[in-house]
Amino acid sequence: MLAGEASGDILGAGLIAALQKRFDRVEVTGIAGPRMQALGAESLFPMERLSVMGLVEPLKRLPELLKIRRTLRQHFIANPPDLFVGIDSPDFNLGLEEALRSAGIPTMHYVSPSVWAWRQGRIKKIARAVDHMLTLLPFEAEFYREHDVPVSFVGHPLADEIPLEVDVPAAKQALGFAAEDEVVALLPGSRGGEVRLLGPLFLQTALWCSQRRRNLRFVLPAASAERKAQLEQQVATLPGAQELPLTILDGQSQQALAAADAVLIASGTATLETMLMNKPMVVAYKMASLSYAIFSRMLHTPWVSLPNLLAQRELVPEILQDDATPEALGAAVLNYFDDPLLGDRLRREFSELHQELRRDASEKAADAVCNLINR
Repeated sequence: MLAGEASGDILGAGLIAALQKRFDRVEVTGIAGPRMQALGAESLFPMERLSVMGLVEPLKRLPELLKIRRTLRQHFIANPPDLFVGIDSPDFNLGLEEALRSAGIPTMHYVSPSVWAWRQGRIKKIARAVDHMLTLLPFEAEFYREHDVPVSFVGHPLADEIPLEVDVPAAKQALGFAAEDEVVALLPGSRGGEVRLLGPLFLQTALWCSQRRRNLRFVLPAASAERKAQLEQQVATLPGAQELPLTILDGQSQQALAAADAVLIASGTATLETMLMNKPMVVAYKMASLSYAIFSRMLHTPWVSLPNLLAQRELVPEILQDDATPEALGAAVLNYFDDPLLGDRLRREFSELHQELRRDASEKAADAVCNLINR
């Protein structure tokens, strides 16, 4: 198994746990994060080395990434597993999967690339690279069926894990907030590049909001020790940020979301977790200018956030690139406090989507693994 970032580590851990129920002994080798390693997975390289973002930025690390992929290819061909599962990270995993499949090793890809949204020509490479695709979202599976790629829609493990109702007062109390505090969670991403671009912007937005609504409190879960140090440095160097009523957490993103009344979040998998926690959100993103120029021209969908993609309409505001200013983001965040009915409507919509994704995902993924191995 190969996971390239925190969200993949969650999926991999769920799949490992489901497989361990079915087999007396399960050996997992590849690249794993802390959740997968806690279940016995061996990581041949640190997962952080694969956590790069954008279209241009990975080019700076290309020699290292190619060396890692070459080493893994040689390792798995010399020590063939029963199955290779690439978890997300398609630009890295699909090339490896294609090479391993050509060598006779069965391959599965867990989490569809956004091939239905941009770079649709990748479907040909996916068909060559994978014996079976696992999708988290229902509309993705239809796309693969249309292109004759074997596929299973498994739902999302987080939809199974997260309760349909969250005890907000208890969550606030657990993080040291008063019941009457209005809490905004800031989630600028789990990668270093994301935090470099979005961290200062989110802090500036928090300052803008705090100046207009004095009862606001902010909570910022750091994805790792490296991200926490990076965020603390940003707070220390941004004028005024030291005065913010801000709590930086070690991980604990679900606790932060549970306590939040509204969320400012980077576009990505975490928007799904936020939706499942029934939290009104504002989605933002920034990329390097050249990456965004390329990406925006290749996009085949009007939305980038998972709640909007699932609903196939705009449920939550998406404020991207040059439009993502403290004023624009702050006004969208405060809108949830100024118009409580807006948040109520969103929570009803989110609850319906949550129930659609509750499919016992890790067990269904394990079923697909067993079927492919047996075949």
